[in-house]
Amino acid sequence: MKTVFENQIQLPTHVPVLLEEVLTALGPERGGWFVDGTLGLGGHTEALLRSSPAVRVLAIDRDQEAAAQALERIAPFRDRVRYVHADYRQLPQILQEQGISSVAGILADLGISSWQLGKPDRGFSFQTAGPLDMRMDPSQGPTAADLVNSLAAEDLANVIFDYGEERASRRIARRIVDARTKQPIETTDQLADLIRKAVPGFGKQRIDPATRTFQALRIAVNRELDDLDLFVSQAIEYLEPAGRLAIITFHSLEDRLIKHAMRQAAGIVETTESRYLPPSLQHQIKPRVTLVTRKPIIATEAEIDRNPRARSAKLRVCEKI
Repeated sequence: MKTVFENQIQLPTHVPVLLEEVLTALGPERGGWFVDGTLGLGGHTEALLRSSPAVRVLAIDRDQEAAAQALERIAPFRDRVRYVHADYRQLPQILQEQGISSVAGILADLGISSWQLGKPDRGFSFQTAGPLDMRMDPSQGPTAADLVNSLAAEDLANVIFDYGEERASRRIARRIVDARTKQPIETTDQLADLIRKAVPGFGKQRIDPATRTFQALRIAVNRELDDLDLFVSQAIEYLEPAGRLAIITFHSLEDRLIKHAMRQAAGIVETTESRYLPPSLQHQIKPRVTLVTRKPIIATEAEIDRNPRARSAKLRVCEKI
């Protein structure tokens, strides 16, 4: 994990989601160290730094191309920022390496940015032709093309159903497997065309039939749901008393995991099983946090008008006891 700060790329337009709500939730005016676990294009980090000269930010992101632009944005505050190229789920290791024992607040915006979607060479979107990549960190792991060209039909269908909640997952998987026997599926437009042909009623649906499958593959490629509950638990561990954890999600799978993890940390046990506690201790959990948001905060109609991407955003916040 390398710490860098560089000036290089002209800034794109960037609208951070739920910005005022995030600032209200984290309360940066009191100063101290804050973690932005998903730096992206730097909008949230910039706002945190502008809120108080006593704020310092440890910014983390695995997309170095996006981070380079964020660092350009926040260059005036470079003496109060540290950037680490890493996955936010490595938080304990990152904080230890940076010599930071506790922080006043932690933010994780789990969405993909409009800028990333708009880059054809990254392969996140079916709106433009590009290589079928979808990796947040292009230097790490298999691409979406690797998955669609190697997974067995059943495994591919499971990915599409579990992560995309796509009812036509088996039909789509069969179409993909049949097509790849003739030639590898290497581009976003190839894959989108196959999906549309596999889904009946294309043209009559509210959303493009490729939407859910592309979401599923992106989640699988980047392991977006892996260890989210563990991240919540570890993040709370590093908060100062009264420190806050704020997480923005963009689809129901993420939101459900974050909701349950925060409720469990608050001592609200909803099931008889836990990954981290033996059965004998299931109902003896000492609350570590209070829930600041019993229900998620969502964008106002005014924000959605300015930034349609905010429509699906949900913010959940908890405070360490």
